[in-house]
Amino acid sequence: MTTSWRFSALADRHRALGSDLEDWGGMGTAWSYDKDQEEEYLAIRTKAGIMDVSGLRKVHLVGPHAASVIDRATTRNSEKIPPGRSRYACMLDDRGTFIDDCVIYRMGPNSWMVVIGTGGGMEQLVRAAAGKDVSIQFDDNMHDISLQGPMSVDLLEKHVEGIRNLNYFNHMHTTLFDCPVTISRTGYTGERGYEIFCRSQDATTIWDALVSGGAPMGIIPTRFTTLDWLRAESYLLFFPYDNSQMYPYENEQCGDTLWELGLDFSVSPGKTGFRGAEEHYRRKGKERFKIYGVLLDGTEVAEEGATLLQDGKEVGVVTIGMYSSLNKHNVGIARMPVDCAVPGTKLTVRNSGGDISCTAEELPFYDKKKERRTVKG
Repeated sequence: MTTSWRFSALADRHRALGSDLEDWGGMGTAWSYDKDQEEEYLAIRTKAGIMDVSGLRKVHLVGPHAASVIDRATTRNSEKIPPGRSRYACMLDDRGTFIDDCVIYRMGPNSWMVVIGTGGGMEQLVRAAAGKDVSIQFDDNMHDISLQGPMSVDLLEKHVEGIRNLNYFNHMHTTLFDCPVTISRTGYTGERGYEIFCRSQDATTIWDALVSGGAPMGIIPTRFTTLDWLRAESYLLFFPYDNSQMYPYENEQCGDTLWELGLDFSVSPGKTGFRGAEEHYRRKGKERFKIYGVLLDGTEVAEEGATLLQDGKEVGVVTIGMYSSLNKHNVGIARMPVDCAVPGTKLTVRNSGGDISCTAEELPFYDKKKERRTVKG
């Protein structure tokens, strides 16, 4: 295992399943298990899977100026978020380019939780809080167990009253297996799912109870990297693996605009005053590339970082690919020129073993109307 400074209380559970606990964001995370990864993918798509995503950073902001800090640091209008609700947001630098994304949870009038990944989000919040009447706490005691898939609600409703009435991007404070938790109707799979925020001392109790209770239903533990298969179908980006930090432009500073990434929807309509706002709006229509989909012939998956060609000329790169035995498609997320990002454009993926014909297609490939993740009842 890579040397880590953050520790999951579920580490022994992952080791028992065959994980070497690779590092993600400073925490040992289950990149692999001793079983077929396709089994995990199919479980989440058709039943449900249980995943430890505690490597996400949980940051509490409390105080009279907490909302203004969030307004400055992120692209969302915090005052439009009522208690019990959450929003997906992005964070930009002064050049108007992406540095992190997050989910903003409003816990009360002056109480918030921001859950961020491995980019510069923590530094952004601290910077925005300078001189403000706000307390910021990085909470590594809080763990995040993600229960994702269409049958996730069937398992939870046995233990949590009213869970079927919890709508997408809503959360509730409750108990689960006699442990205090916050359950959020969020996830990163393109399916109906829930994130269970709990204390580290309760994590193994909750994990074990979900695993044992879910087993008769076909609900199983799933590794973190199964998210790559799910996100490729569902248009879920993963910093820095889809970004110029991984695929830099020659003689250019790393950084992508929200227009290029297709994340401009994360800016609250008409919002100004967030870091990088002026440059964000100025760079509309000046995209160097677009994040777009590729649909490949056959079943050979595009390799991570495979070159994308048009008429023999290198034009882009495939950042992640997958073949779905369930949905019978071979798909990927790619960075390509704007003029190539048109449905049906003929392209070629250059794998190490040879070329594969493909076409450019709109994302997402799975559940285009997002009806599965947002379903009510």
